Amino acid sequence: MTSPSPSELRNTLGANLRILAKQAPSVSALCRELGINRTQFNRYLSGESFPRPDVLYRICKHFDVDARIMLEPLDELEHGAKDLHGHPDIADFMAGSIQQLSEELFPSGFYRFSRRSFSNNTLFLQGLVYIYRKDGATFLRGFEAKEAVAQQGVPTDPRTREFRGLMRAVEGGVAGVVSRRGSVSTSFNYLAQVQSFENNFWVGYTVRTARESPTHTRIARLVYEHLGRDGAKVRAAARNAGLCPAEDLVPFHRSQLRIDEPFQ
Repeated sequence: MTSPSPSELRNTLGANLRILAKQAPSVSALCRELGINRTQFNRYLSGESFPRPDVLYRICKHFDVDARIMLEPLDELEHGAKDLHGHPDIADFMAGSIQQLSEELFPSGFYRFSRRSFSNNTLFLQGLVYIYRKDGATFLRGFEAKEAVAQQGVPTDPRTREFRGLMRAVEGGVAGVVSRRGSVSTSFNYLAQVQSFENNFWVGYTVRTARESPTHTRIARLVYEHLGRDGAKVRAAARNAGLCPAEDLVPFHRSQLRIDEPFQ
């Protein structure tokens, strides 16, 4: 494979920037937002010049793209990022279920969750996740509790603790694959809505990708409680995030986890 020449890279970047710039009210307004000299930006548009790394970073961050805008036409980048599950080999099996997960089935916002700890069967884990929609798909984002991560002997900084996932509709409920950055750990989650006073609870199970072990659990019941964007409820849930004994669980969570019954 032949490496692109500098002029080809400049031309690809320029063509992509001309498309992206159409999103702005004007090129002048865009330059002000980016903090870039208008004359210099015109040189990027015409393929005469490359931006410095810090300027390229600002451009990519502003348009929510990555540095591949110097390598590939924009439509190919968007197709690869958004349509992976629409690949002909799996489209009939995957794509529809991602698009069918509506707000009615699984609303956006914050959720409080609880499950038994994978590493200590006598304790339970409480936490928060955020569900949001983008580009026709439903995503999950959250952070593992510091004390739970510390027990694994890994750093407790936010970047290491962050996890994200992709949710989809399945028969009878919602399913998702969730991973930490770099796929350091991955889990499969299944949830089905249960009747409650506000119909804001989903119950199911989570399975982690780990080898069989006599001392560690790989599957546990899981409860999600939709908090929406209620700041007081979200802050309260955040304060209680982490490992706890059964008696400290939210009563309805504890009843749905059926902690005295083995998982079937």
